[in-house]
Amino acid sequence: MPKGGWQEFSTSESLQRTTPATELTPKTQQMVRVQPTRGGKGGKTVTMIRGLELDAAGFKALLKKLKTRIGSGGTAKDGVIELQGDQVELALDLLTKEGYRPKRAGG
Repeated sequence: MPKGGWQEFSTSESLQRTTPATELTPKTQQMVRVQPTRGGKGGKTVTMIRGLELDAAGFKALLKKLKTRIGSGGTAKDGVIELQGDQVELALDLLTKEGYRPKRAGG
């Protein structure tokens, strides 16, 4: 036991354990949904892309490609990509070219 403290749950074994790297689902098997929405955006339409299984760098790279191709702004937060405007058809086209099988959701 280390000097100077009481540790009920924190043992040296638990600190040394590493979590196994989770395998990402192949692009063609991910349930990617592209949906236009106006909720909570002050009446402005945004295109939301959900269901992507990417790391932070992957989200950033895909967002950059989408924004460049579409020519509008956007953001990625909480595993969702938001693009300004109704860009559903362009997003579906680009995601298909990237190897995903996206589907249109909502209206």
